[in-house]
Amino acid sequence: MQKNIRTYFSKSILPVICFLLVSHAALAHLGKISGVVSDVATGRPLPGVTVVLAGQAKGSITNDLGQYQFTNLPASTYRLEFTSLGYQSQTMTAAVQDDQTTFLQTKLIAAPIDLGAVTVSALRPNGQQIISSVDIRLRPVTNTQEILRMVPGLFIGQHAGGGKAEQLFLRGFDLDHGTDIRLTVDGMPVNMVSHAHGQGYADLHFVIPEMVQSLNFGKGPYTSDQGNLATAGWVNFQTKTTLDRNFVKAEVGQYDTYRLVGGVNLLAKNTGKDKDGTPGQSAYVASEYQYSNGYFENPQYFNRFNLLSKYHGHLSPATTLTLSASTFWSKWNHSGQIPDRAVESGLTGFFGSVDPTEGGETSRTNLNAQLVTITGRKDEIRQQVYYSRNAFQLYSNFTFFLNDSINGDQIRQKERRNLFGYSGSFTRYHQLGVKNLTSTLGVQYRHDLTDSTELSHTRNRNETLEQYQLGNINELNAAVYLDETLYLTNRLTVNAGLRFDVFRQRYEDLLRTPIAASKTTTGIVSPKLNLYYTFSPRLQLFAKAGKGFHSNDSRVVSAGATVGGVKQVLPPAWGGDLGAIWKPMPRLLVSTALWTLHMAQEFVYVGDEGVVEPSGRTRREGVDVSLRYQLTDHLFADLDMNATRPRFVDEEPGQNYLPLAPVFTSIGGFSFQADRGFNGSLRYRYLADRPANEDNSLVAKGYFVADLQLNYTLPRQQFGLSIQNLFNTRWKETQFATESRLRGESVPVEEIHFTPGTPFFARLSWTWFW
Repeated sequence: MQKNIRTYFSKSILPVICFLLVSHAALAHLGKISGVVSDVATGRPLPGVTVVLAGQAKGSITNDLGQYQFTNLPASTYRLEFTSLGYQSQTMTAAVQDDQTTFLQTKLIAAPIDLGAVTVSALRPNGQQIISSVDIRLRPVTNTQEILRMVPGLFIGQHAGGGKAEQLFLRGFDLDHGTDIRLTVDGMPVNMVSHAHGQGYADLHFVIPEMVQSLNFGKGPYTSDQGNLATAGWVNFQTKTTLDRNFVKAEVGQYDTYRLVGGVNLLAKNTGKDKDGTPGQSAYVASEYQYSNGYFENPQYFNRFNLLSKYHGHLSPATTLTLSASTFWSKWNHSGQIPDRAVESGLTGFFGSVDPTEGGETSRTNLNAQLVTITGRKDEIRQQVYYSRNAFQLYSNFTFFLNDSINGDQIRQKERRNLFGYSGSFTRYHQLGVKNLTSTLGVQYRHDLTDSTELSHTRNRNETLEQYQLGNINELNAAVYLDETLYLTNRLTVNAGLRFDVFRQRYEDLLRTPIAASKTTTGIVSPKLNLYYTFSPRLQLFAKAGKGFHSNDSRVVSAGATVGGVKQVLPPAWGGDLGAIWKPMPRLLVSTALWTLHMAQEFVYVGDEGVVEPSGRTRREGVDVSLRYQLTDHLFADLDMNATRPRFVDEEPGQNYLPLAPVFTSIGGFSFQADRGFNGSLRYRYLADRPANEDNSLVAKGYFVADLQLNYTLPRQQFGLSIQNLFNTRWKETQFATESRLRGESVPVEEIHFTPGTPFFARLSWTWFW
């Protein structure tokens, strides 16, 4: 027996051990290449640069500190290729010795966009980010609305004079103000859960458009670190870390429109440089003020003020700290929504109002701290803490004299909110056998506390007639997720994730005596699986599947809404995508996707009425197409088309339309970019007719609107002309099927109520740089 064991050991086990020892010894003598990539003009590290070892089928992407590393390299001379959108490609050579690390410092020079240099890489499995990188560099951003339109297929509509958050549309969803899309700025949440006006209310007006550096986005519930509300998609806006130049910009336009914005570096560009030449720290302050009376018959008296300060510093060569603080305030009147019959009868003009006393006031103050550490073995540790203080007050009148024929139906929605949270993650780049594996473990915590969230019946904005709802909300969301990306081959990448969320919701009803409180705790598991196959630098196919969710309003939970006897707190969504990122021509980039998304039965808290309404199971299917084409060195064209079939699952055909869900949208245009002289863009947006109610008996009419931006750029100045609605199209920006009664009417009428879209609106601007 012992002889058999010795024989088996000598023939089977011993060779394996010897092979492992020899392999380890061989690897121990291999060399490394590490380096840092930075901007030659500013010295700041450049994340997201593609670094390829030519002829070795090895590549890397620089991290937040601009760092990259190649290991297990035999002694030899290697050629490294560096590429990044908006920079000149660069090639360097490096001699590697056994047991040594060769360090390279690379500085890239900014250059015009060249789509011919863009490659589809297995290192970047989410190819949609190529689209966003092209757009943010080519499209002029003139207002906050233009920021949202950077997401292909995302439509917006304003129906409260410019002060309220926009209504959002994406992938067959009428997202209201953010119910099924997760928006963040520098990782800080924008959406307000259990908000006075609606679930997921997302007001981006605290962002100064000129301060946006980049954006990342995804469609569908496929990303592990994106949790609540990320069903139709998610968007993260990244504000600038440093200012390339100080600037001040003044705008003047029609309808008594004025805007002043500027940004100033608080530290010299070369302050506190590290040994490798990257700046140790930078800081700036930026501010914006805007006033407009608007194009409505009743002056809007719109005021908005923004202030942002940001600090970015290297606490050590491997650790960066980013601090930001901002405050925002806005106050306005608005003309609200008007019924078709009021215009047809001459009761009011197309730009008039039925209740001219509508309006609002809102403010938000943010504190945000982000710490990124790269360990000795290149692991990434990210930590973030944030705090927001929000105040919101909105006066609206959607039904006029339907419920109160004497005083009217004006309502006030009001809340004060404290929001604070933490987000942390640990990412390790390692190997599973000989395959590269990226593992991320993350935790997230968010806590919302509101004080006296209110819905009241008012008159003329100064008299409270009755309080419908008044309560305090305490909502906590804690989550943990694991995300694994395995590079099975140089072409095939697998991404799998698992997320677990816990919610604790409590609502105190202050109108009941004694005060009534209800609470619940529940959880949800969300798996994700994404496959990417890169045939060549010109073609990548992908397949995605995942589960997501959006939380119900805490007042839905308190109302006890159930499905099958179970409280419906976290209605899930299941989605799937099948698509491609490809370059059929050197300067043509195409993204296509076939997709489906199923939503479970849910109950919705209607903030305008203070009631809970059921919403049945839904299914949305569609196709997305995006094209980016460089016609010449300076002229670019883009086109997005999105077709969707949204339906209720459990309703009879003909009665199963989803009200206001978009069925076809398209955005596109031309951009001309040059460092000097003329540059600008001509753009359009098209929204097709869509059902306004379940049986399609009322139709929300579509529209086609074109905008023009023309600039003349000098070394230290820029003059601009911005025109919205270039052809002065008469269009309805937002539309609703609403039952209302006008003064003197004996019976209510259900028909389309709308907010008119912007007419021809021209603005001039002047910017000075130093």
